[in-house]
Parts: sequence; C-alpha cells; structure tokens
Amino acid sequence: MTDEMGDQTEKTGRFLVTHAEDDSAVLKDVDDSQVHTLAENPGVEAGDVLDATVRAVPPMGVSWSVVAVDERRSLRVERSEEPPTARERDLAATQETGEVKREERAGMGEIHVISVPDERTDEAVDDVLDDEATLVRAARMDDVVRVEVRTEPGVVAVRYLP
Repeated sequence: MTDEMGDQTEKTGRFLVTHAEDDSAVLKDVDDSQVHTLAENPGVEAGDVLDATVRAVPPMGVSWSVVAVDERRSLRVERSEEPPTARERDLAATQETGEVKREERAGMGEIHVISVPDERTDEAVDDVLDDEATLVRAARMDDVVRVEVRTEPGVVAVRYLP
C-alpha cells in the first residue's frame, strides 16, 4: 500500500521472523524475500511465522512496526532419529544423486527427498537444518509447524508437517 506521495507505508503478507532480540526483530516476507527490520520486538521469536500487516516507521521509513497479526505460529526444525520411510527410500532410488523430489504428504504438508553421496549425507543434513530457505519453505505452507529431517546414507528426507 502506498500513500499519496508514493511511499510504501504498509504491507500485508506472511513473514518469517529470522532474528529476534529483546528490542528488535527481523522479518522476511516469504513471498518476495524483502527484509523488514522492526523498530521494536512485539513479542516474537526467531522461527515464528506471522500473517501480518507491517508499517514503515516515519520519518525515514527504514524500520517497521507490526500493525496487526492475523495468525501466528512457530516453526521447529529437528533431526529425527527415525530412518526415512520405505516410500522415501523408493523415491531416492529412482533419482540421480543431487536431485530432489517433492511429493505431497498424505494429509497436510510435503516431503522433499534428496539423493546425496553416502559420504556427504551428514553434511547435507546439516545444510538443510541450517538453511533459512528450509524455514521459508515451511512458512509458505499453511498449517506446517514442524520440519523433520530423516536420514540414512545417501538419502535425506525433509518432512514438512502440521
């Protein structure tokens, strides 16, 4: 939304809280990747997802404030001790190393199966767990609150779960 002078003053969307401190926070719009630094922390934590409206703080408009929150949820990313399912292993077996297959989960969410060299499996899991893009993908999916990573040599299954 813009005011009569053409300045962007408000924006409504879905935002991932990428960093949070006592006195500020950083939001990332999951659709356009625009980053919004909040002038104060309205009680959010890193990993929270907000369907919200933010407004640029005058006069400079370089920091933002949260005007309204329609929905809020928290995301968790965790490495599971469980191995990939038989279906996930089958998907991995049908693709080349380095490929990713995406499949809707029965119910809600998605599963992403990545085939990796056996000796690089742990490294690939660490990359998935540390990658902000994992959280951004989860934030885009309605009702997803948990990302579970299952693994065995050569297979990384990323499960986006309600």
